[in-house]
Amino acid sequence: MFEITKRDGMARIGKFTTTSGRTIETPALLPVINPKIKTVTPRELYDEFGFGAMITNSYIIKNTPALKEEAQSKGLHEMLDYPGIIMTDSGTFQSHMYGEVELTNKEIVEFQRSIGTDIGTVLDIFTEPFWTKEQTAESIVETLKRTEEAVSLKGEMMINGVIQGSVFPDLREDCARKLAEMDIDVHPIGGVVPLMEQYRYSELVDVIVSSKMGLNPNRPVHLFGAGHPMILAFATLMGCDLFDSASYAKFAKDDRMMFIDGTFRLQDMQSLDCNCPACRGMTLETLKKTEKNERIRIIARHNLYQIKQELSLVKRYLREGRLWELAEVRCRAHPAMLDGLRKLREYQDFMERFDPISRESAIFYTGIETRGRPVFKRYDDRIMTRYIPPTKKAALFYGGQNKPYSRFFVSDFVNARRQGYTPVVISPFGPVPAELDEMYPIAQSMFPSIEDTDTENESDELSLAFLEKHFTEGVVNGSDLEPEYNGEPTDEEIKDNDTKRVWAVARYQFGIEAAEALLKGELTFRKSRKTGKIRNVFSDGEHVLSMRAGDGFFTLRMEGAKRIVENIPAPRMRVQVADDAVPFISQGRNAFCQFVTAVDEELVPMDEAIIVDKDDRPVGTGKMLLVKNEIFSMKKGIAVKTRTGSDEDKDE
Repeated sequence: MFEITKRDGMARIGKFTTTSGRTIETPALLPVINPKIKTVTPRELYDEFGFGAMITNSYIIKNTPALKEEAQSKGLHEMLDYPGIIMTDSGTFQSHMYGEVELTNKEIVEFQRSIGTDIGTVLDIFTEPFWTKEQTAESIVETLKRTEEAVSLKGEMMINGVIQGSVFPDLREDCARKLAEMDIDVHPIGGVVPLMEQYRYSELVDVIVSSKMGLNPNRPVHLFGAGHPMILAFATLMGCDLFDSASYAKFAKDDRMMFIDGTFRLQDMQSLDCNCPACRGMTLETLKKTEKNERIRIIARHNLYQIKQELSLVKRYLREGRLWELAEVRCRAHPAMLDGLRKLREYQDFMERFDPISRESAIFYTGIETRGRPVFKRYDDRIMTRYIPPTKKAALFYGGQNKPYSRFFVSDFVNARRQGYTPVVISPFGPVPAELDEMYPIAQSMFPSIEDTDTENESDELSLAFLEKHFTEGVVNGSDLEPEYNGEPTDEEIKDNDTKRVWAVARYQFGIEAAEALLKGELTFRKSRKTGKIRNVFSDGEHVLSMRAGDGFFTLRMEGAKRIVENIPAPRMRVQVADDAVPFISQGRNAFCQFVTAVDEELVPMDEAIIVDKDDRPVGTGKMLLVKNEIFSMKKGIAVKTRTGSDEDKDE
């Protein structure tokens, strides 16, 4: 069973529980143990390094009489002295490396089950990157056939359903969709080792994302053969949950040391600037002079510590909503990785479905590739389709480092508005109407003061389209306006500006029709005495919205939810729940996946949602944690974190 407990776009922290009751938190790396050569023992992996899962090769065990007998008599966990989750490979990789293996799919699946592995693997066909599309398609048919057979044989053992398809995205997606219909427990993405060895990261992006498009989100995704520290952040960003590494030991045999920025040969290194437990107190010269077997062990342990440290960092950034930032930094370790990051921008539409409407952390700009994040596309789309200008004339201002703009350009904005112009700031995001300047991601972003040409060009292109669409009566440079109306805004002007802000943010966040339903009537506000910012919005005296200080967005009150339900047809902004859940949600309890019966597919994580019963009556409001296809596929977990139940009305 797999449960998503935290997410940052397509990346997720999850709880994966096997049928044996063993549990790990994802993303997780599974070190590969050769049952004949234990460079680092399984027990050390578990006790010292904290790896809660590992992989070993059932093909090697089966073809080594002594190991086969011990595994079948004792069971795999006792044989390896490993209390965590054990996954076994089937021999597919051996067939890729050395040619056909001498066993059948049925034999290897039954053998894995007989030795008590937690997760077995089908004997799939490794699709090579140089294969033709016809050859690849034929092999997928056989892989799917073998997977169906494996499912029928697995018993209590979990089974890997390996996605193949070489470098053809349509074949990968089709294979994934067909596997998603089977009773599979984990989805490894196979056949990718040659791509990584050849630094073909842009094609790796195609392989991973196309596979994700077809998969069932209630199962962890394992990127087979990926375990280098430099790839972990990027692969996690694309939704991979599990990784494995045999390289930590293989590289050690060749005196190669892993770091986050690459792999380096001991003989070429000039210093050993590493303070991991394996290297601590050791100089480069000392390590070079160490006896061969001991040196292999030290380097293998160093490599494991590097992997472990990076994976911990990936989890921290994921929890903080900053994984994009880490991935962008890591992808600058090698030009081929940067190719992969740039390729990912082609999938903005798909990624935007999973990207939260807001994050707790600010956006740090690391280069033009930052504009490939889904948040940029969402902003571009919404200001073009959801923004309604107060006037048809715009006054442009420049100074993207000074935020919020309406507080920096106070007098200038007053002057522009009094002359009938709508203030618009040209920023690295593109055009920012003054009414939206405190909203995520505008106020919660940091850009370098020296703007690069690519960002400037993209900003200018969007700004031009925006201005041509919305301001048909003229556009002027704000600095060219005569300062005859400069000064502080009057109380009436402040109220008018607040009203414009509320309308603009509501349209951006909820859509034009929902905003009209929410805000019809006379608007009044309750503002913070300390900051002067809007806190609560009342329409005809009824509390419909509260504005969050952190991101400038609204939380939806029950009265606001009722207005939307009365005026906007279902399923817009709704999450419908079964009758059994209604009493609990009305009291403020969370809405769990298994009780959800219908969802607006346009809702994204952190969106405001209206929880309704089967008769479309509001029973609560809250924020989305999962999206529609995740909710309906998950057997466990929170779909909507309820903020207000219909029997109560509490501020966030």
